Amino acid sequence: MLRWDRIAERRMRKAEMDGTLRGLAGEGEPLPEHPELAYTDPGTAIAYRIMAESGALPREVALRKRIAELHESYAAETDPARRREIMAELADVEMRHAMEQEARKRFIG
Repeated sequence: MLRWDRIAERRMRKAEMDGTLRGLAGEGEPLPEHPELAYTDPGTAIAYRIMAESGALPREVALRKRIAELHESYAAETDPARRREIMAELADVEMRHAMEQEARKRFIG
């Protein structure tokens, strides 16, 4: 029985010895952190990658980006009235994000 991890390891070692892994973009830098993908099943991860490569973003991902933007805006804002507006929008976007997550979970399984 073939062990895929052994085959992959052998191919990586061979590529490393051949020098084909040198000079790649991001060499020497830490891998990007994506803790939200740690528990994503492979099928969903592939679907996200296909959508990302085609320029489409799931609503859940777009909302997550908007949440990060709003957190930055809130932290930088000094006007109390504007901070309340940002907080209200943030609450709305977080609620929609939670609804998208729940819809995905129900659809997938």
